[in-house]
Amino acid sequence: MSWFTEPFAYGFFTRALLACLVIGAMCGALSVFVVLRRMSYIGHGLAHSVLGGVAVGVALGYGTYPGAVVATLVSAVLIDRIARRRGLHVDAAIGIVTTALFAVGIVVVSTMRSHRVNTEAILFGNVLGVTSTDLWIATACAVGFGAVLFTWFKPLVFVVFDREVARVHGIRAGGIELLINLLTAAVVIVSVRVIGVLLVAAAVVIPGALARLVSRSLPMMLLIATLVGLASSVLGLYGSFHLNVPSGAAIVLVGAILFAVVLVVSSLAAWFRVHRARSTHREPPAPVATSGSPAPSPHQPPAMTRTRESP
Repeated sequence: MSWFTEPFAYGFFTRALLACLVIGAMCGALSVFVVLRRMSYIGHGLAHSVLGGVAVGVALGYGTYPGAVVATLVSAVLIDRIARRRGLHVDAAIGIVTTALFAVGIVVVSTMRSHRVNTEAILFGNVLGVTSTDLWIATACAVGFGAVLFTWFKPLVFVVFDREVARVHGIRAGGIELLINLLTAAVVIVSVRVIGVLLVAAAVVIPGALARLVSRSLPMMLLIATLVGLASSVLGLYGSFHLNVPSGAAIVLVGAILFAVVLVVSSLAAWFRVHRARSTHREPPAPVATSGSPAPSPHQPPAMTRTRESP
């Protein structure tokens, strides 16, 4: 029990735990839509945009959050606009926009003299340095995320599974896709503080991928992915505290281990089902031999007999 209760002796751990619960639940729920839309790369790309926004925001004296919000939201909108151009896919749009903003951040960080950006915390996360302001911002984002998910659940499901069918039913598929991009941007912004730029993509992919392995029902996938996000965040937080490793790496490693265990178990279960089905398959009974003629083999077709032609 000391392993569990010891961290609570430090005041920052309670804030970190609450932040992990909020961010883990959001990342888990969002990952279902990211995985089903086959846009796992968008979380990785938007996270890279954060560095550019943070660097510019700090350089101009506005702080980390304003710059991150502006850069990530601009990235989400530009990705949506560029992806609508004929001949360009969304992965190309993500690669163009987010890497450009990431390059801007590198240039600004390398030329800053009067301000210093803690790039290590941005890249790898530092959940133990979460402040009360960070926690309130994450909570407000979670409330907004839940409200959008509750209000637009059916249109989101339509667009995720079949964009053309959604259009036929009068749903503005383009607007819903932009909404998903903006939700992803918001979750990435509040998650970077805990998980880091380089690892946040895994946090918005692993829970949904694990849920996809064990369920085909969207409500059940949302529930499973949310629970996986929560478990990964809490266990990763404890691992980060006791092992003195970056919080983002610990959270992602726990999620990856859970995914690997479920993948192995589901594969073994599928193999046993196939093996059982083959073992219960019965061979057809052999035909009874008549006197004077050998019994034909069940795997050999009966011999063809010739009939004598009439003169």
